[in-house]
Amino acid sequence: MITKKVNSVQDAIEGIENGMTIMFGGFGLCGIPENTIAALVNTSISDLTCISNNAGVDDFGLGLLLQKKQIKKMISSYVGENAEFERQMLSGELEVELTPQGTLAERCRAAQAGIPAFFTPAGYGTEVAEGKEAREFNGKMHIMEEAFKADFAIVKAWKGDEAGNLIFKGTARNFNACMAGAGKITIAEVEELVPVGTLDPNQIHIPGIMVQRIFQGEKFEKRIEQRTVRARN
Repeated sequence: MITKKVNSVQDAIEGIENGMTIMFGGFGLCGIPENTIAALVNTSISDLTCISNNAGVDDFGLGLLLQKKQIKKMISSYVGENAEFERQMLSGELEVELTPQGTLAERCRAAQAGIPAFFTPAGYGTEVAEGKEAREFNGKMHIMEEAFKADFAIVKAWKGDEAGNLIFKGTARNFNACMAGAGKITIAEVEELVPVGTLDPNQIHIPGIMVQRIFQGEKFEKRIEQRTVRARN
């Protein structure tokens, strides 16, 4: 029986080196691979290109890698919650490629599916389109976007089995699902790791063929970026 299980997060990140391109799943702080990010912070790995919808916050998530200057370039959609990110971008310390959210998701999905490029109307006529091929389809201009080329894709799931089959919960499914299998090696950290055959096949979101390494995380803070509650009457 094939098993993708590794014994620790340190085993999971083996082979990640300076200068690599890495995808990080999650939406805001929801569904981010907390344990893997923390493990990378404790290494000397640097000059990373990171693909993620968000850039974490100042003291959590990818914000920790930014604090240690381990990230050379961020490819993201929304980065408004991280003051250190803003400082590094405005000072020229950090290269930034802002991408429309739907385009970011589709560039991940295209890599996952083995599609080299696609056309989208999003971004035409803006800075996003600079240097990209443009074509007209049905009377509307589109720009060509290439699939991402990542060395590693790191995702977080609610539950997985030792063959790498994954189930996501709620919003955590957002970018994790399209990033799984979109890198040369996909690492999955899960809240619960179960034996093969335990999961209902009808509930699996990502099949194990898209995952190379899986481990159970030790602790998940599951922070909320901005907690807003209704005032008492």
